[in-house]
Amino acid sequence: MWRNYLTVGLRSLAKNKTYAFINIVGLTIGLTACLLILLYVRYEQSYDRWLPDADRTFQLQNYILSTSKGGEQKFLQLSPIVAGRTLAKDFPQVEKVAWVRAFSPIVIQNGRAIEVNDLQMTDSNLFEVLDLPLVRGTTAKALPDSHSLSVSESEAKRRFGDSDPIGKTLTIVDNTGDVDYRITSVFKDIPKNSSFSANMIARFDLDTQFADRQRQLTRWTSTEGWNFVKLKSAADAALINAQLPAWKKRNIPDDVINGQKQNPGDGEDFALVNISNVHLGKAQMFGMTPGNDARTVTTFAVIAALVLGMAAINFTNLATARASQRAREVALRKVLGATRRQLITQFLAESTLLVLIAMLVALAMAELLLPAFNSFLDASIALRYLGAESVLIPAALLVLAVGAAGGFYPALYLSRFQPAKILKANKSSADAAGSGRLRNLLVLVQFAVSIGLIACTAIIYGQTLFARTLDAGYQRDRLLQVGNVGFRGVSTAQSQALVERIRRVPGVQAAGRTQIGIASSISSISDYFLPGSPTSVPLGTYGVEPGFLEAMGIKLLAGRYFSEMQGKDDATTPVPVDLDAERALAARGINVIVTQSAAQRLGFRTPEDAIGKEMRGDLSVPEAGLVPATIVGVVSDARYRSLREPVQPIVYIMQRVGFAQVAVRYAGTTPTDIRQRIEGVWKQLIPLVPFKAEFADDIVQRQYQQESARGILFAGFSLLAVVIGCMGLFGLAVFTAERLTKEIGIRKVLGARTQDIVRLLVWQFSRPVLLANIIAWPVAWWLMRDWLNGFDTRIPLTPVPFLIAGIIALAVALSTIASHAFRVARLNPIHALRYE
Repeated sequence: MWRNYLTVGLRSLAKNKTYAFINIVGLTIGLTACLLILLYVRYEQSYDRWLPDADRTFQLQNYILSTSKGGEQKFLQLSPIVAGRTLAKDFPQVEKVAWVRAFSPIVIQNGRAIEVNDLQMTDSNLFEVLDLPLVRGTTAKALPDSHSLSVSESEAKRRFGDSDPIGKTLTIVDNTGDVDYRITSVFKDIPKNSSFSANMIARFDLDTQFADRQRQLTRWTSTEGWNFVKLKSAADAALINAQLPAWKKRNIPDDVINGQKQNPGDGEDFALVNISNVHLGKAQMFGMTPGNDARTVTTFAVIAALVLGMAAINFTNLATARASQRAREVALRKVLGATRRQLITQFLAESTLLVLIAMLVALAMAELLLPAFNSFLDASIALRYLGAESVLIPAALLVLAVGAAGGFYPALYLSRFQPAKILKANKSSADAAGSGRLRNLLVLVQFAVSIGLIACTAIIYGQTLFARTLDAGYQRDRLLQVGNVGFRGVSTAQSQALVERIRRVPGVQAAGRTQIGIASSISSISDYFLPGSPTSVPLGTYGVEPGFLEAMGIKLLAGRYFSEMQGKDDATTPVPVDLDAERALAARGINVIVTQSAAQRLGFRTPEDAIGKEMRGDLSVPEAGLVPATIVGVVSDARYRSLREPVQPIVYIMQRVGFAQVAVRYAGTTPTDIRQRIEGVWKQLIPLVPFKAEFADDIVQRQYQQESARGILFAGFSLLAVVIGCMGLFGLAVFTAERLTKEIGIRKVLGARTQDIVRLLVWQFSRPVLLANIIAWPVAWWLMRDWLNGFDTRIPLTPVPFLIAGIIALAVALSTIASHAFRVARLNPIHALRYE
């Protein structure tokens, strides 16, 4: 019996080549998209699940509420050093805690200095918390002391070739000086699907490392690294999380500033998050690797399912449309004794066979497209046919599900034909009531999906373009940002000499060092008090030197910039902390420049109102007290971070030390030339420190790389949806025209013109496309409104993208069927009526 079903199915496909081609190509496109997205979703959900004891491994995260710290809500993967230590002390369920901070130091090997971009420094044996697979060494002795170092397999190969790296020494230049580290273990390269990243892991003594900044060891507001926690049991996490609100109240001390008592813990929460949930979790700020949004991943999965569903709709539409061609076959089978159940089984088998053929082609396409897909996503997705991540079972389930979904209704529809009606007077039941309405409904659904995707693509593209071209408050063009100025290997004298030499480079208009730069990960906030007010105003506070604001092109709204000639502008104090100097600064006071939003938050209606006003800020050690700060300038707001984050109100303070970058404004020369000239100056003054510089446009483009990638994926899905929908529409037009050949002939004999026939056919198929807008527009508007609300500044949601989507869909649909309708309408009616 099954052999008969297979034979009939193959013959049916061979007989109707257009039908077979449209269905197989449509299903192949849908299945390929579905397979790739299935692999992508599985990959995104697999982050850190490869790690042994992943169920017991957690990250302590810090959530800053919107009611504190300047009104900016932040979900940080970072947490204070003291938080991890206190957690281990207070909860016996904690087995081990390791604090980790990222570092990009100079590593000296055989007298040659090389920058390492992915070195993590930890205060304990991190391998007892994160059980990274080792190639050499054991977990217990992977990092046995504070001068031990573990390197990845590829890093060991790069540095030492085939020789054994164990016992070799590398010198790391950090804030305590040149420190020798002995390699004690080698770990396997960390997969890309990990929220933890490292080429090297060095263990250091926390008290020695922070000897010049001991306050950071006990400050609950100092977040410079990640706390990784291993619990004795995975079930203990829920119990600890439930107790964390009371725990922070017990442990975080009150601060008394300006006579006002406040607790930093009132404006923040802590949470233990399982390591496998970090990548798609709520906290995405300051992760070691780029995170993702679980809702975004789910959205793409739904879209892939919609594209596949559209291909299944094509099958249903075309199967019912060509029912007249199979009506006599069904009638004869029933006369010869076939039951309705057998007929349903036959048609479902044909549907499944067609999907199986499409699946085989889709698997081949997925294999071919996967390298480009991985390159586009910067991922390492693999297509495996065996093992735990095999695609064979999902592929088989897709074949059965799509085969049943696409073939079930046609099977029921075709199997219900009555032999007497079909065989009497050569009639057909193909036009049974409801079949045409169902096809129109399915076409409507197809184009509703297409229109919705096109509208979403247009909005995502518009927002991404808006983010890239938005006036960020500084002049993005002809701006170079030079990094690595804060390296331990760069002395204060070298840093000062560097910026002075850069200012003399031909083509440089202005240059200045700064603590904050474009796409900066630094967030520094201080409390300020206006005269007579006990309530603090939290504002971002960053040190800059004269020339920085001019180099950035930040507009002066009132007052003046910092000046070397004004002694009170200089707020520099010695490093490490000199208490006498801090007290002298507090007694003398300083001049500051504030941004427009900072002035507004302080209560000044206009920039001019703020000039000359004094406030006191928590800018020094507690023993020195508050520092009087006089506002001498108000500048425009600058958006240093992503458009998703609100603009931070900032107070700029003039300093001479503690800088991370140099902003360089240039003109009259090419970007390549200016970079080469500055690199030449760098190598003359600081030859041991690697040169690092990026143009502002490149940094901003990288900021929105994920948004651009999502926009491209949306565009790709939109194109696929339109192609599949038009293929189905073309197939329906072909079969409908064949069925209406006699009607068209009669109309022409009775005087209908070619354009009348074309208009009739085009209107018949364009109605569902027009109605699809009614469904697509509200759904797309609701989805895009929610997506745009994730940005601090966004484009308005106007009707234009929806109208464009509707016009595009209608134009594509009309072009698909118009040419065929015109050809049919021009046929000689004699050929249609000849047999009469």
